[in-house]
Amino acid sequence: MKTRKKSDLPEKICAQCARPFAWRKKWARDWSSVRYCSERCKRQARRKPAQASPLSD
Repeated sequence: MKTRKKSDLPEKICAQCARPFAWRKKWARDWSSVRYCSERCKRQARRKPAQASPLSD
């Protein structure tokens, strides 16, 4: 495999923090389904709807 510069890697915007993040080798198999830049953002996204429901009553 040919090495690539970091600037040449595909990027996405995190659904939680809205920051750009670049492709990583561990995401190679499922890059199309990656939505969050980190596990922390993923956990916060799952907690957010649960916390919002009691406040809306």
